[in-house]
This record gives sequence, structure tokens and C-alpha cells, in this order.
Amino acid sequence: MTKTPETWTRTDDAMVENAIRRGANRRDLMKMLLAGGVSLAAVDLVLGRATSALAATPVKGGALRAAGWSSSTADTLDPAKASLSTDYVRCCAFYNRLTFLDQSGIPQMELAENIESADAKVWTVSLRPGVTFHNGKSLTADDVVFSLKRHLDPAVGSKVAKIAAQMAEIKAVDPTTVQITLASPNADLPTILAMHHFMIVADGTTDFSKGNGTGAFTCKTFEPGVRSIGVRNGSYWKGGPNVDSFEFFAISDDNARVNALLSGDIHLAASINPRSTRLVEGQKGFSLSKTTSGNYTNLNIRMDMEPGSRKDFVDGMKYLVNREQIVKSALRGFGEVGNDQPVSPANAFHNAALKPKAFDPERAKSLFQKAGVLGQSIPVVASDAASSSVDMAMVIQAAGAEIGMKLDIQRVPSDGYWSNYWLKAPIHFGNINPRPTPDILFSLLYASEAPWNESKYKSERFDKMMLEARGTLDLAKRKTMYNEMQVMIAEEAGTIIPAYISNADAISDKLKGLAPSPLGGMMGYAFAEYVWLAA
Repeated sequence: MTKTPETWTRTDDAMVENAIRRGANRRDLMKMLLAGGVSLAAVDLVLGRATSALAATPVKGGALRAAGWSSSTADTLDPAKASLSTDYVRCCAFYNRLTFLDQSGIPQMELAENIESADAKVWTVSLRPGVTFHNGKSLTADDVVFSLKRHLDPAVGSKVAKIAAQMAEIKAVDPTTVQITLASPNADLPTILAMHHFMIVADGTTDFSKGNGTGAFTCKTFEPGVRSIGVRNGSYWKGGPNVDSFEFFAISDDNARVNALLSGDIHLAASINPRSTRLVEGQKGFSLSKTTSGNYTNLNIRMDMEPGSRKDFVDGMKYLVNREQIVKSALRGFGEVGNDQPVSPANAFHNAALKPKAFDPERAKSLFQKAGVLGQSIPVVASDAASSSVDMAMVIQAAGAEIGMKLDIQRVPSDGYWSNYWLKAPIHFGNINPRPTPDILFSLLYASEAPWNESKYKSERFDKMMLEARGTLDLAKRKTMYNEMQVMIAEEAGTIIPAYISNADAISDKLKGLAPSPLGGMMGYAFAEYVWLAA
């Protein structure tokens, strides 16, 4: 459906404003709007409104302080090795990527001015001119080649080595052009390059302690496991950021993190547990920023083991799960009802037409009777290691008890859960973090030989469609294929995804400009560059 000025929403405005903050030029914005269904006649009006809104609101100056929830002495400013939220936040402050994902999950250009391919196998990357590193060095193709090739070196220990392995050849064509040749076609390369690990560093860098990047802040202080302080990059190619300085550290205890916010010590307390949000709700001068970006806790029924080998049992469990009740009670409202497949509403390829299974205990009972399991005691393994899984299990157990289905909830310790129970127990819970593309989710979780095939789902047709979609540049055709694959997962696999979990960041009303991101909370960990402090 084509969007007109009358059907354009405030969320749509925020998406455009966010793209402008991230350095999108008029051509980038035109492509984004037209791809989003905006009529050509409405483009100028939309761009003018977004530009005016931005001009009226940001305030320059101030010292931004924020607290995450995790840190360690292994904290790093090497993007390839980043593994914690604190690493991602710092890398987003000091470096840039070739691309970034807008609020609808569509890749937009950042350090790259253009990325194109005729066959999804050989890609040409044209770099944005006039970009310099903190030490004054100009960005060139050699920096990009060096940054990407580091992921292929086993000695580096890159966290995305397996994803980067598809890059068969990376070479500089000239000082501003890079050619990337993949081992096989993958139309998702621009999206993959938006992952935090693919930040661009200077050619030949071996010492990452100074955070020498092209980003909005220069590194003043970096103490692994303690804190970091960045100061405004006065020669930043985008012209930002808004704040003079940015300090980031971790407070692991949720209540302590919230109390630091309420006392005025910090402006943002990241990723608050739903139980702790009560400390913020109703407090004058503070609010919660919710982001639903694809994280979920799921119930996995292995179809190669009893009782999951009986399809009627698996189908019965899908009708026994009260998704609305799980969002309301287990997640305390911090989530969106899921439809048993991993591509969340934050992703542009989400199949919104696929409706969740209705809560229907009587239908579940009939299916359990057909499977011959009604009245039997069925073990279900849950743990605090899988976020909210214990609370979810209690909701499902209570529904089962009403129809004579005995679910024995076995709560096991967090320590050792992922190695001893996940992927192994006949029925157990998992917890999956957001991934930027359906292909990564499908390859990781649902392909016949997927390393994390939680329900042992196997389908030759699914595998074939996955490979075909991966190499298809036609977005409409890929969406059609991905829609069908999501239906296949929801109907055929033994994974039940009752909800997509929302992340809640608690913020002071002095903090402005925070927006949702498909890459997670804290604006996809990149908030420091775009927010401002009210005068």
C-alpha cells in the first residue's frame, strides 16, 4: 500500500529523523522512503517535516552518563572481539560501520556511499568521501579490506568468523572502492555488514586500547571492567554528536542500576528486568523506553525423541500455550505475542499475516488423546538461564492441569544449563538473541544441519528454499519465500515461540532523542551519538 502524508505516522517520522542523524543524504532517504511505499509526491513533504523536527529539538552540550548491566576485565575496543553489550556501546561510539539498519530493519549507508551487486555474489562498495579517523588519517579502501580480512584470521578470534567466512575475496579496486566476492550468492551482505562486529578500523591497527575510529567520540579513558569516557569528535564527518562527553560503565544489579538513575547519577539505566521496572513506573521525571527487537524465549520439543516424535503432541502443546497470558504475567507486559517462528515484527521480512495459534485447551486435549499422552507425566526442563522460562512454564503447566495434562516442570540451575540441557532434553526452553536477517536465523536454527536445531526440524524443501532466497536480489520474491518459510516453521517445527521479548531501558526525562532499533535496546547500542540532554 502506498503511503500518503495522511497515512504517515509519527513512528515513520522517527525512522526518517533517525536516518538523518546517522548521516543519510537525500539520495539515501529517497531510496528508503520509496522502498517503504511512500508516494513520490509525498517525499518532499516528509523530508521537510523530518528536517524541521530535527532542527527544532536537539540541544548541544552536557555530559552523558549511562550504565549497562554487564562488564568484565575482558572488555575490548576491538570490534571483532566484542561480545558484551558494553563492548557494543563503546564500539558504536568510537567507530562506524559500512551500513546500519534503520528502524524498519532496512540497511542504509554509513561509511559506504553505495553497495551494489548484479548477482549477489560480487559486491562493489563505494566509500563516502571526506571521512577521517581520530588520528587524522583519511578513510580508504585499504582500511575496509584490513577490517574485513581480520575476521578471516583465526589468530584474531573474531566473534563473526563463521559469517565472514563466506567472503572468498576482499580487495581494493582503487582508494575509494572495495570489491567483495562471496563463495556463493548472498543478497543479505549489506545487512550483515551492519552487525556491530563489522566496524571499520584503520589499516594495520594492532593496539585497540585508544579506539581510533571514525566515530562520534574520541576515547579519553578506557578501563576494562570499570568504565570508558569519550569526548565529542570535533571533526566528525556527520557533524555530531550532541553531547560534549559520554561516560559508560556497568551496574550489574537491576535495583542498584535503577536507584543510580533515580538519584541523578546517570541518565540511562539499560535493560531493566520487568520486576525492577516498578521502581521507575510512576516516578516523576523518569520513564521507560521499550524496544522489541527479536529476542525470545522458546519452548523446544525435540521431534526425534518421545513424546515429540508424535505430531499430535507437538500440535497439542501449541494450542495449550496461552500467549496473551505469558506476555501479561510471565513478561509483565514487556513483549509482543509471537507466532512460533523466529523473524520478529522488528524485521522487514516478518510475516504479519501468519496468525499465532489460538489458546484452545479443548483442542489441545483432543490432540493429546490422539497422541496417547493425556494423563502421563511429561517432564519439561526450565531454568533462569533462559529468560522468563520458569514463569512461562508455570503458565503452561496450569493450563495443562485444567485438562488433565500433567507437565512436570523441572527447574534446573543456570550453571551448566546451556551445555547440559539446551538442545539435549526432550522438552526444554531456549533463549535466542536478535539476528539481523532471516537467513542467519534459519541457517542457525532450522536448516536440517543447523548447529542449533532446537527441535531437530528437517525439511529438504525448507533447505532448498533457504539457499534460493539467500541468493535472490529481488526483495519482493525474497519476502514471498521468507513468508512461506515462516509458515513452515510455525506449522512443522517443534519450537514454540509465544512472545518476542521487549527490552526496557529506564531513562531520565532529561535524555531526549532515544529511538527503537531492530538491533536491540539503547538504540541498537548506538544511542550516545544521537541523543541529547535537555537544557
